Amino acid sequence: MIPTPRKLERFGTSIFSEMTRLAAEKGAINLSQGYPDFDGPSEIIEAAREALSAGQNQYARSMGHLPLVEALADRIRAWHGLEYDPVSEVVVTSGASEAIASSVLGLVEPGDEVILIEPFYDSYPACVAMAGGVVRTCPLCPPRFELDLDALEALVSARTRLLLFNSPHNPTGKVFTRDELEGIARICQKHGVTALSDEVYEHLTFGTARHISLASIPGMRSHTITVSSSGKTFSLTGWKVGWASGPANLIRAVQAAHQYVTFATATPLQAAIARALATHGEKYLVAFRAEYTTRRNLLLAALRSAGFEPSDPDGTYFILADYSKLSDEDDRAFARKLVEHHGVAAVPYSAFLAASPRDRPSRLLRFAFCKRPETLEQAAGRLRAVRRS
Repeated sequence: MIPTPRKLERFGTSIFSEMTRLAAEKGAINLSQGYPDFDGPSEIIEAAREALSAGQNQYARSMGHLPLVEALADRIRAWHGLEYDPVSEVVVTSGASEAIASSVLGLVEPGDEVILIEPFYDSYPACVAMAGGVVRTCPLCPPRFELDLDALEALVSARTRLLLFNSPHNPTGKVFTRDELEGIARICQKHGVTALSDEVYEHLTFGTARHISLASIPGMRSHTITVSSSGKTFSLTGWKVGWASGPANLIRAVQAAHQYVTFATATPLQAAIARALATHGEKYLVAFRAEYTTRRNLLLAALRSAGFEPSDPDGTYFILADYSKLSDEDDRAFARKLVEHHGVAAVPYSAFLAASPRDRPSRLLRFAFCKRPETLEQAAGRLRAVRRS
């Protein structure tokens, strides 16, 4: 058997793939992986069919189908007040994951340091490893997951190339405050660090929480690559249409890698997302947030009823829930038990940490609520049995 390359061997199989496989084997309700169990708007899917039938089936321009990058520049201006040249300052990628990977590959040299705000999405350290970089981590401070800006700045060295983080934040549901973002901006500008800001949940916030794009903080447009995606906003995660925006010099670095990673994203899907951006404006987003608020509240109530202690997320479609009153098992063991004995799949919090579960024991699971209400009601019934077991 050919061994896994050493730089990737410590990552193994993604926890999301592992839990999804286990859920399928056990017939469990999959609240582990963050994809909807319903389709996105039918008119967007119809736009893709029209593009297929109209002969838009060859390679797109590598940096993105022109109607899409133009629509993106328009939307980013409307959403965040930022001006980007659609031809030179936007690149369309095969999902936000590829945008992050191409950004890291294009910017990080072997030995460069990349600061990750912990907990973090599991692809981040893998991308840094592929580029030969070195990970440095700045943990958020529980229980409210505030950012310690002094600790963050203490990590910066002469080798620091990137600060990579996401807001709204997966897995905690935190939405970074303006004060925190201004602190990040001060550090990046003072030390000449580029920020790679993953904002795929930019339209999914609750209550009074509001997403602020890091690039919109004064002075940060020139220091920031912003990543987002159509998958979360339009419930079309399988289409893998993402993008990165930023100043031309940074986007050239992303494109330098992107052209050799995927070259171009599926043309008819890009055409359909261009149509979606033009037709699904604020009215759609208001309804989108309202529907997810209902789902969020349904799962929060179910978890509390089952004996978990969940945190109310300000953004994303994930809930972190403490199960300390139900079990003293570590999070991986309890997650497996939840699937095997109760038919509900979740992700152990330790999957989002740099240290091993033995070094950082956790009593937290992450649950996804991007599901139909009837799926969440069914999961609620199964979860109630946890308290009785």
